[in-house]
Amino acid sequence: MSLHDMKEGVRYVCQRCGNCCRWPGEVPVSKAEIQRIATYLEMPESEFIAQYTEVNVQRTRLTLISRPNHECIFLDGIDCRIQAVKPDQCAGFPNRWNFPGWREVCEAVPVPLAPGEVP
Repeated sequence: MSLHDMKEGVRYVCQRCGNCCRWPGEVPVSKAEIQRIATYLEMPESEFIAQYTEVNVQRTRLTLISRPNHECIFLDGIDCRIQAVKPDQCAGFPNRWNFPGWREVCEAVPVPLAPGEVP
């Protein structure tokens, strides 16, 4: 993953607009993330895997399923139903990764970095 359209010396603060949750693509989930989310949803891991994941295109890992319109299965309006335990990929957007054109859809606000702060 790479960083596009980033301003030097700033970090972006999510405004929870939900737009990145509507972007087509895969959201991989690790075993630890599966455990964390299943516990949060108060369901067995096996049930979470069966109901909310699928094998990725390369058949190398599990990803969250998307709705037919590409929305994340956990998006409810503009709210994430698993915000408190969302996958690392979701938590890292847009500061640790993003995609070309993300600024056209993302409402994150640029905030100056404090001295020594890493985005």
